[in-house]
Amino acid sequence: MKPVLVIVFGLLSIFLGYKIYQSINAPIEFNKVRKERFTQVIAKLKDIRDSQEAYKTVNGRFAKDFNSLVKFVDTGSYTITQQRDSSFMRFDKTYGIELQKDTIIIDTLGFVKVKDSLFKNDDRFKSMMDVPYAQGGEKFEMKADIIDKQGYKAHVFEAKTKKDIILYDQPKDLLARENAHQSVEEVNGTEIKVGSLTDVSSNGNWPPIYDRKKKN
Repeated sequence: MKPVLVIVFGLLSIFLGYKIYQSINAPIEFNKVRKERFTQVIAKLKDIRDSQEAYKTVNGRFAKDFNSLVKFVDTGSYTITQQRDSSFMRFDKTYGIELQKDTIIIDTLGFVKVKDSLFKNDDRFKSMMDVPYAQGGEKFEMKADIIDKQGYKAHVFEAKTKKDIILYDQPKDLLARENAHQSVEEVNGTEIKVGSLTDVSSNGNWPPIYDRKKKN
């Protein structure tokens, strides 16, 4: 029986050692995967935000769907203007004399394509609706609306996706912990998003670490 017990205890020790290793290593690997995937998702959300802000500059509102947004980036243009002060003389009937009136003249200098301004020679905007790492071909959810802020009608938009979609293959216990995050150093909640349908904001809900540029 002694050799059998030695083998059993040996296998048990290996199993317990493996479980301990997993308990230590799994969170480390999860954090590496999370950061890599979140970085790519956030990069796309930034592209969506830049495109939406350009759309609003030209159209006075945000795009409600990706078809409109992609078409605008592909074919739209900014108008380049120059503003200068000027004045002219106008006869004032009240005083019976000519008075100088100040005015502002806006000159159109030319046009620049939105695509060239935002994306240079890169056509990644054509797939900015696709969520990175999504196994079911999921798209970012995007909505635009008009909200009332103290009597002012404000145009707003929001684009988002669930963490469950991005981290679909990760351990369930670690994913549950991720979805419950409430920290200034983490992406809080169950979603990664940019913009808001309740506030006038185009900020994302990610921490500053994802905005830092990589050093070469």
